[in-house]
Amino acid sequence: MLRREFITVVGGLLTWPCVVRAQQTERIRRLAILMPFPETDPEIQRWLTAFKEGLRQSGWIEGGNIRTDTYWAAPDAASIGKVAAELLDRKPDVVSAIGPLAVAALRQMTGKIPIVFTGVADPVGSGLVGSLARPGGNITGFTLGEFPMGGKMLGILKQIAPQIARVSVIYYPQQAPQVGRLAAIQTAAPSLGLQVNGASAANADEITQAIENVGTDPSRGVIVLPTPVTIANRSLIITLLARHRLPAVYEHAVFAREGGLVSYGPDRPAQMRQAASYIDRILNGASPADLPVQDPTKFTLIVNVKTAKALALAVPPALLAAADEVIE
Repeated sequence: MLRREFITVVGGLLTWPCVVRAQQTERIRRLAILMPFPETDPEIQRWLTAFKEGLRQSGWIEGGNIRTDTYWAAPDAASIGKVAAELLDRKPDVVSAIGPLAVAALRQMTGKIPIVFTGVADPVGSGLVGSLARPGGNITGFTLGEFPMGGKMLGILKQIAPQIARVSVIYYPQQAPQVGRLAAIQTAAPSLGLQVNGASAANADEITQAIENVGTDPSRGVIVLPTPVTIANRSLIITLLARHRLPAVYEHAVFAREGGLVSYGPDRPAQMRQAASYIDRILNGASPADLPVQDPTKFTLIVNVKTAKALALAVPPALLAAADEVIE
């Protein structure tokens, strides 16, 4: 063996135990995800996939330098609170949570573990953060947008169904931001010559009753606000609205893709990838107190022409031209 080769081999043998010890002592970071949705929902799995792709793009490899535990809860405060307590007992390094109920439950239980949220409409008004620019605590994340967006949804509904005079908004008053969103829609209504009322829906039975109460009046329309309850019951909602021949606007794109008339709202998979970037920054030493809460940067308009035809509605060319996706 040449002397140079011998030195290289011996040197490698001497340093190898050090490398092994470094690998063994490197701490695997723990991420917990709180999801107030059914685990079997393919749309929610799509969001989760986008989130994990974002983590991988930032260099976080499952089973390598990070361990991810996903916790599923029913969409009510009691169930979410129970799961949140279980999650925090395992002391993750950082938590990702969707929706105001999930974030509120976590906030009551910890002021130290960093939390990154998505799917919250009014984090300041809900008392989750001090301000959008400087959250100031252990919580930051990505909002669903400003309340006036509800007026945009109302305008789209009037545009595609000009015959309507009254609109029922299906919402979940247990989530404080939902009340604010309803109020914003009601404020925008007079300028469009519309009357708006709220229809509380905390479960499938209440959803059914709310739509039955609207009836089959051709002057009525519906807006479905985004909640875990409405997402989980979207097939029921779409079926009942079709049966009653009621035009409706939804925020989540999946509604239009599965048969709803039109959707307009933030690109949720894109936001999940953004949330992953905040997880990366926090795990690399950033404080959530200094990471500004961000509004959506991308909104998606989807028009289901097939459903419009079934409702005998002519989609205005301007709306088709503005659509990001048209379902024939």
